[in-house]
Amino acid sequence: MLKLSRVALALSCAVVPLSAYRLPPPASRLPLPSDSRSQLLLSTAWLAHHINDPNLVLLQVGDPEEYMNEHIPGARYASPRSISRPETHSDTTLHLEMLPADKLRSALEALGISDNSKVVVYYGNDWVTLATRVVFTLDYAGLGSRVVLLDGGMQAWKKSGGKVTDALAPKTVGKLSPLQLRPLIVDANWVRANIGKPGIAVVDARAAGYYDGVQTGSGMFSPQRTGHIAGAKSVPFTTIADDNNFFRSQAELSAVFAKANIKPGDTVVAYCHIGQQATGTLFAARLLGFPVKRYDGSFEDWSARADFPVDNPAAKTGSR
Repeated sequence: MLKLSRVALALSCAVVPLSAYRLPPPASRLPLPSDSRSQLLLSTAWLAHHINDPNLVLLQVGDPEEYMNEHIPGARYASPRSISRPETHSDTTLHLEMLPADKLRSALEALGISDNSKVVVYYGNDWVTLATRVVFTLDYAGLGSRVVLLDGGMQAWKKSGGKVTDALAPKTVGKLSPLQLRPLIVDANWVRANIGKPGIAVVDARAAGYYDGVQTGSGMFSPQRTGHIAGAKSVPFTTIADDNNFFRSQAELSAVFAKANIKPGDTVVAYCHIGQQATGTLFAARLLGFPVKRYDGSFEDWSARADFPVDNPAAKTGSR
């Protein structure tokens, strides 16, 4: 009831134009760095200097209540579910599957994204993988070269002295050309046919307890099987960011992937429970220059296929 009343209160407020929050023109603009990490991750200093850019689209991801309380001026709220297939609770549609190209195009336009937009995505508090899920979707839609993630999210913005507001930004609808989808999505049959091949690293992005068979995930229709896809490596999404939700350094991330025996040049194919946490691991892989793909159905889909192999380390050691 509280959330509904807050939404109603916010919608009753006058929409405040972004120009009301504009900072004084900086003495010099900060250019977007050319190294691969900074092409994907932005600092708060860069955003502060570019927040008035006319083609900037700023998207906050996370708890909608947090967004209603405060957000970076001009930001719009973006839910991964608004750009994914709806939950139909049928046995044919899984959580967070990608939309068809035409519907995805309309959903992105509804967020104000156009062909000339520079999109900055950030997490409101600590839901890093919700934000990377939006970034991954935009990359899949062919817009990846114009999409970046704000490192540290809202908390980093506030700590750097950035202003926040509870006033809604003007709602605009973008205009996109027909999407040129990138081949970033694979299914269970592709994973089964390619796992173990040279140059392919199938990676389990869930917390280590699920990979090790100590914990069992709860599926949409029934509990998932215990363990991991046979032959998969483990790079938990929990290892990619520090306690302040900044992505770990290149050296630290390289060590994480090397520990999982992922070699330079490998294509990282990640899965998790339903496909969200995997995007965090895939984003870290992109920071290191790995080509990436996502198993859209993830372990929920694999687990439902009784003849698809699952390895349970805990069962072998008797530690469960």
